[in-house]
Amino acid sequence: MSLPIKNIVLVSVLFFVCATSVHAKELASLQPCKLITETEVLGLTEVVELALCGNPQTREVWASARYQEAQLGVSQAAYLPTLNGSVGLSRSYSDRSGATSPLDSKSAALTLSYLLYDFGARSASLENSRQLLAAASATQDSTVQAVFLSAVQVFYQVQAAQAAWASSKDAERSASESFKAAALRSSVGSGAPADKLQAQTAYSQASLNRIQAEGALRSAQGALANVIGRDANRPIQLIATGSIDLPADFERDVDSLIVTARARRPDLIAAEAQVNAAQANVDAVRNSDNPTITLGASATNSRSDVLAPGNAYDLSLKLNVPIYSGHTPSYRIHAAEAQVETKRAQRDRIQRQIALDVWNAYQNLQTSSQSLRSTADLVNSAEQSERVASARYQAGVGSFLDVLVAQSALASARQQRVQASYNWNIYRATLAQTMGSLDVKLLSIQNAEKSQP
Repeated sequence: MSLPIKNIVLVSVLFFVCATSVHAKELASLQPCKLITETEVLGLTEVVELALCGNPQTREVWASARYQEAQLGVSQAAYLPTLNGSVGLSRSYSDRSGATSPLDSKSAALTLSYLLYDFGARSASLENSRQLLAAASATQDSTVQAVFLSAVQVFYQVQAAQAAWASSKDAERSASESFKAAALRSSVGSGAPADKLQAQTAYSQASLNRIQAEGALRSAQGALANVIGRDANRPIQLIATGSIDLPADFERDVDSLIVTARARRPDLIAAEAQVNAAQANVDAVRNSDNPTITLGASATNSRSDVLAPGNAYDLSLKLNVPIYSGHTPSYRIHAAEAQVETKRAQRDRIQRQIALDVWNAYQNLQTSSQSLRSTADLVNSAEQSERVASARYQAGVGSFLDVLVAQSALASARQQRVQASYNWNIYRATLAQTMGSLDVKLLSIQNAEKSQP
């Protein structure tokens, strides 16, 4: 089983979500989730860690895996003998002449029973438990990746909201400067009164956009606080992300991505294990009505008022052959076989869904990558256009309408740049999640940005 988050960065997370997995040697050095103060500045790594530590879904799948582990222990215990002890004390009365009344008797016994052979019922039950544990472990991985992706999404949502707010402040500042310039020209008689009114309208609109952006930022911060287990009204400070440098080799053949996804996706691994478990259950049900051979041994000590104390020993070999129990065994087999078909259909559905997930995530990432490149040029040209239009208007050779158009285009370009950056980060994480490889490598860019001065 591949655990995509078994990295030292998320050691504290793994203590909770993988504490009893098969990687026992790795667990020896794990530490509980650390506490982070409200004044600490959080990066993407800390946000993901807090989300995984505090999310109820991770605790739920952890408990489910532990339940299946206990069920495996129950199946393994069927291979061990059973030993029972009993102690008895009785008193009887008799009205016959010459009989001792009351009559007391005491007994103590140990009984050993061991199932020697059951024609495969135990082994099928054990295989069923093993496959169910494998399915629970894979489901645990899938849930961890889903929570991981949610934390990444909300982190970049806050980053995008902060960038949009900063962009709206720049637009408001530009609109204020234009309004002051239009008012100055109007006061000296070199500008049309309509220019001042248009500038005032543009400034008011920019102020409104800034207020709305600030509200959106606060809402995003509240959502982030909720994801990491804090109250929405508690402040959270995030590390500012830098510019995005597109890797040169991230574009790969989508067919190979789908093949890789089907080999790695925890939900498909879990579905395959469910199919195997259902098939093992068919074998267990079919063999449950077979004969059994049991070895028995007992030792008994008895005492009474009329008999001398004595010990009795017994050794037996018993063959139990079920003869008739109606049609119950046949119906149980049919039900188990139908369950196998259900699990196979679910597995096949997940296989096809994986192909669609990877295809959509890949296309979205391709589109966002192209948009990211285009918006960089768009912002650069819009900034130059705005500077030229403002300079021409202040020099008296340009119209104020040109200034408004240029400022509007610049604000739109900045917003598109913010959205493109947000989309690229999210679709990059989404593609990794659809391939079953969402891990701490995704945080490498954020960690590098954190170390930059």
